[in-house]
Amino acid sequence: RKLTAEEKATIDLFNSNTPSVVYITNMQQKRDVFTLNAVEAPTGAGSGIVWDGDGHVVTNFHVINGANELRVTTQDQDVYPAKVIGFDEDKDIAVLKIDYANKLPGKDGTIKTSSHDPTLRPLPIGTSSDLLVGQRVYAIGNPFGLDHTLTTGVISGLGREIQSGNTGRPIDGIIQTDAAINPGNSGGPLLDSSGRLIGINTAIYSTSGSSSGVGFALPADMVTGIVEQIITTGRVTRPIMGITFAPDQAVEQLGLGGVLVLDAREGGPAWRAGVKATSRDSAGRLILGDVIVELDGALIKDSSDLYRTLDKLSVGQEIMMKVMRGENKVDLQLTLDDLKDQ
Repeated sequence: RKLTAEEKATIDLFNSNTPSVVYITNMQQKRDVFTLNAVEAPTGAGSGIVWDGDGHVVTNFHVINGANELRVTTQDQDVYPAKVIGFDEDKDIAVLKIDYANKLPGKDGTIKTSSHDPTLRPLPIGTSSDLLVGQRVYAIGNPFGLDHTLTTGVISGLGREIQSGNTGRPIDGIIQTDAAINPGNSGGPLLDSSGRLIGINTAIYSTSGSSSGVGFALPADMVTGIVEQIITTGRVTRPIMGITFAPDQAVEQLGLGGVLVLDAREGGPAWRAGVKATSRDSAGRLILGDVIVELDGALIKDSSDLYRTLDKLSVGQEIMMKVMRGENKVDLQLTLDDLKDQ
């Protein structure tokens, strides 16, 4: 069969990178309706990327969310248990570690014996900082645990913003592609023409729920920073203000612009800075709290602006904040805490 040079390059890229893409099964405990016995059943699945030679696998948080047990199936149909090392639900990233020592039975009920070292080949990590709209990309997935799939397309947009399906926080810097991304491909890699990781496939927008819409991928540079934090410390460091705030729609209905503080956690950064929370007077009337309109020099029009600005700041940083307190604009100084102190 005569293949073009481009076809050969695509086939080589697919064959050399499929060993680095695994199938992840999310097992959760369910109660049998007849016997009332607790049984483990697969409730979700997705793809994952072999990150390094130490057994770390990177996938989407929503793929592993709520799991009692996780299983990783390799290209050779070997099945291993895996445990969660850490995750960032805001950015939809999770890091697992494969337990090579305790191989599990496959779909046929038998434990396969391999003649080779089970350590899987890590995927080459590229950069997402120099991507261009129009460059060709390749999405590899392992949606059913049986065989890998490849879809191709181009980068159709950069710097997009989507909402985290886990927490509702905005994720910016997203890569948009027209390469078909099926739901089972979540957590799989988006590669450039050299076979390097430039993103992790995370979501599709379509009316049917299939891959006929627009695909999105988390940029590799963001993923790398988060994954390295998780592998080193087991968690993600993210600055917080220690507040709860009103939904944007409610603030809009009140005719306000900014973020209305409902509560400032006692001892938290906002509380220490003197932020006034929303309260009620002795007659039960609502007294609106401070409305955040500026943070570290950035204008804050809604909660997305607040999250976006916080993502650029670091734990322990001292920043200036402007709030509207009734008719007056008040300047406050606060020091950001770590997410773990929440």
